[in-house]
Amino acid sequence: MGSDEGISAAFIKGRPDALQLAYERFAPLVYTLALRSLGAVHDAEDVTQQVFVSAWRSRDTFDPERGSLGGWLTAITRNKIADMMQRRQRDQRVLAQVAGRAAAPGSDGPGDNMVDRIVLADELARLPESQRLVMTLAFYSDLTHEQIARTLELPLGTVKSHIRRGLLRLRSRLEADGVTH
Repeated sequence: MGSDEGISAAFIKGRPDALQLAYERFAPLVYTLALRSLGAVHDAEDVTQQVFVSAWRSRDTFDPERGSLGGWLTAITRNKIADMMQRRQRDQRVLAQVAGRAAAPGSDGPGDNMVDRIVLADELARLPESQRLVMTLAFYSDLTHEQIARTLELPLGTVKSHIRRGLLRLRSRLEADGVTH
């Protein structure tokens, strides 16, 4: 069942093993296209997952008369990459707005507090865009996970993952720099 035609036939029939077979065969192609276009491993991983979920859910629209399963998955990949790029642009706009509010002068406490804020802002800037935006919305705008998911049109699980990975990354960087107490 390793041939592309066999995988396509199993996919069309909705056989339980078909998604795994398609993933094993075409995930490297999908991932490579996403990584080359997006330049970020976590975004390429997200796109790869989205492509196969979308393909499985809409497998009834796949027509082997019009092209191969690989070609169909490539078309879905291009659409998901375009969606991710649009999301990045929207995220950059939201981040710029939030950063503008966070940078607004306020009633700062002691000087140490300002140093901590500068160090934290620098570390946040080093995070991948999607994690940085989610973290900024969570901690500077004080939004809940659900509110962030709605605002950014992301699945709740993705928001939670971005926050978890972002916090772990921030903690390890701050510990390495000797900033944490």
